[in-house]
Amino acid sequence: MARDLANDDGIFLRNAWYVAALNHELIDGKKLARTILERPIVIYRGASGKVVALDDRCCHRAAPLSMGRVEGDDIRCMYHGMKFAADGKCIQIPGQDAIPAKLGVRSYPVVERYNMIFIWTGDPEQADPKLILDYPPLEDPKWRGLPGYMHYKANWLLIVDNLSDFAHLAFVHTNTLGGSEEYAYKTKPVAIEKLDDGFRVERWHMGADAPPYHKKVIANKADPVDRRNIGRMIVPGIFTLDTTFAPAGQGVEKGVQVPGTRSYRNAQFMTPETRSSTHFFWNYLHDFDTDNPNISLSLRHSLEEAFNEDKDFIEAQQKVLDADPDYQLLAIGADAPLTYFRWLFARRLDAEKSAARAA
Repeated sequence: MARDLANDDGIFLRNAWYVAALNHELIDGKKLARTILERPIVIYRGASGKVVALDDRCCHRAAPLSMGRVEGDDIRCMYHGMKFAADGKCIQIPGQDAIPAKLGVRSYPVVERYNMIFIWTGDPEQADPKLILDYPPLEDPKWRGLPGYMHYKANWLLIVDNLSDFAHLAFVHTNTLGGSEEYAYKTKPVAIEKLDDGFRVERWHMGADAPPYHKKVIANKADPVDRRNIGRMIVPGIFTLDTTFAPAGQGVEKGVQVPGTRSYRNAQFMTPETRSSTHFFWNYLHDFDTDNPNISLSLRHSLEEAFNEDKDFIEAQQKVLDADPDYQLLAIGADAPLTYFRWLFARRLDAEKSAARAA
């Protein structure tokens, strides 16, 4: 494994947990073929309920195991019938009694949490489940939401840049998440905290119209609100956003418990597929009227609409950068969080590579 990491070209941080799938993608015995960090992987749930992740290529003739057959917790390649256990070892070759010890495929540590499947593609000895993001709203029954998945034809760091930048809400998402261009001109981060694993940004917008997505699910649509966003970006590419809307002018910014306050919790996970494509998993949760499933559905539709607005820009950026890889991007004041994140990410990459070479 150390040799594998040392020979990596340095674009991916491998010693980290990434979301590989939503657990409903594995229902009814489905075998999910998914490329993660440029590695073809097959994921399935065995008969015992155990989730298995293996290299999606038979070691014999490189036939995709995702074209195979699940047998118990094992999987059989349907090209020549070789069977592999959940740990990747070949345990049966039709017509051959002796099985060479070297025959097998790589298995990956996986953890099922928050209705998602997390995978570790680096050194398996470092795959500590305690390193998975601790975000209680994802498993707290007082919060309700519908998980979603999107595919971007763009590098995951461009999505990180986008989510790190609240200023774009006003222009890209005027009719969905932003509400007006005023958000960019009249609001500034209250605090930008540089942390060991990413950053935290807090931003307020006082006495403003509620954005369109919020108006769709509340009764007092015309009343102004005081709005707070607290964003956390975490290496390698996890974003959480805690949003509060309170009736304007009643002191919510001072910690006053204002009747009619509505809150949302947003968790987004970026998993590199390749250096120019990304798996994007997310859930947008609310803590009010949780017995009304239409709220979660409305919020999911609104967020999908907004993410597609982002997607248009981000995929266009990728095309521009592909055409001129040496193009130098210039920074403005709003880029402070994303600039710090990229610096921190580069340091983590260098540390991982150095440790692999030393090993």
